[in-house]
Amino acid sequence: MSRPKRSSAFVGLVAVVVLAIVAFLGFTKDIPFTHGYTLKAQFESANSIRPNSPVRIAGVEVGKVKSVEALQGTNAAVLTMELKKSALPIHEDATAKIRPRIFLEGNFFVDLKPGTPQSPTLHSGDTLKISQTATPVQLDQVLTSLQSDSREDLKQVLDGFSTALNDTRDGKSGAQSLNDAYDDIPSAESSSAQVLQALLGTEPGRDVARLIRGTANTADALDRNESQLQGLITNLNTTMAAFAGESENLQASIRELPPTLRNADSALASLNAAFPSTRAFAREILPGVRETPATIDAAFPWIAQTRALVGKSELGGLAQELSPATADLTRLIDRAEELLPQTDLASKCVRDIVLPAGDVVIKDEFTTGVENYKEFFYALVGLAGEGQNTDGNGMYVRFQTGGGSQTVSLGSKSANTGELFGNNVQVPLGNRPAYPGKRPPYKPDVPCYTNKLPDLNGPAAAKTAPTGTTASTAQATSVSDRLKRQADLEAVRAKLHPFDSKRSR
Repeated sequence: MSRPKRSSAFVGLVAVVVLAIVAFLGFTKDIPFTHGYTLKAQFESANSIRPNSPVRIAGVEVGKVKSVEALQGTNAAVLTMELKKSALPIHEDATAKIRPRIFLEGNFFVDLKPGTPQSPTLHSGDTLKISQTATPVQLDQVLTSLQSDSREDLKQVLDGFSTALNDTRDGKSGAQSLNDAYDDIPSAESSSAQVLQALLGTEPGRDVARLIRGTANTADALDRNESQLQGLITNLNTTMAAFAGESENLQASIRELPPTLRNADSALASLNAAFPSTRAFAREILPGVRETPATIDAAFPWIAQTRALVGKSELGGLAQELSPATADLTRLIDRAEELLPQTDLASKCVRDIVLPAGDVVIKDEFTTGVENYKEFFYALVGLAGEGQNTDGNGMYVRFQTGGGSQTVSLGSKSANTGELFGNNVQVPLGNRPAYPGKRPPYKPDVPCYTNKLPDLNGPAAAKTAPTGTTASTAQATSVSDRLKRQADLEAVRAKLHPFDSKRSR
């Protein structure tokens, strides 16, 4: 069975379609419906870049430049780049730079940095601003900048640099000293790298651009004020000459600079460590600072009342009236400073001597087992009981002498009556404590509280032998008889006066 014959019109139509497709692919060099992610970027100058130039991220080719178009109304250009999926995502803080390729490659390429993950992503067709792009400096631009005046200045700079390197001092040239300085350069370079990194700013594309614009403005201002610049250079020359005259002192200062920098670095580290606490304190104090205006407003009425209170009609007048009394009080305080040491000594004497002695129990033939200070109060109660009477003549203690064989003398003579004597039935028991035969020494310069606590039950507290008796009477009366009679007397006294169970010593 034979196939149907194709018509000439159909064959011609197929040939036209094939030729159209081949022509499209030849001129556009694109496969239809396969366009990827496109990104546009504005550059100040794009005369060094061409379509199909590679686009690289970290040295890896991720796309090509599709087109280069002039930006209407400016000297800038807009590059359209087509990127592979491996280049995505591209963020809003991305940057693009035109860089020269290696010698064997020739031409230039676009060095693309995709930005930081914290920044929003760009969609296909978005544009990087001119502040986020940079172009290389061409040799012709450098040569154009080096006009005759600039070349002469550069020549003088090079001559001065040559003189500085070849000048010899202390047996070394400047070049040799520079070589010696290389030993310290590695440690200094790390700090320099940190400084240079900090100079990039937080936004490298924008901060560096602003720095360059600021430097250009500064240079332009210096160019407009040429006379002031000339004076500045003259003064700088004078200053440098003064530094050269003090070169030895300057060298000594530079030698002291490394320890100073180390101490400063330590101080800055401590200061940096203190910043978190300072920031926390600042955050905590913010509510109080916000309340400060309201507090000040609320304090105004109180201040007004306080001002009236301290006025002359109130506390001010009272203070004026109290001024004489204040002067007397001041003199009293001065005198009190003299009294207080004596009071302190008396208090220590009472604390360390008097009160402890009052707590001692006297263990003699009349002991009752109570403290010494209690016996004193018991004696007062006994005297009060003995002094009671009914004849209305007051509280007096009366003694009536009786007959006896023991003669008792008061021991002193009166101008009116002379020495008085009486008779006692019982033999006197003696004195307690025993009289040592002389008065104890008195030392006014020795504080009372430094003395030893007296032993109230020791040998010094013993009683003396009976006085006022004859030898025969003392021999006839035995010790047992005296103790028996004394015990009987105390029993009678206890029945009459229960609280006066002790004799006063």
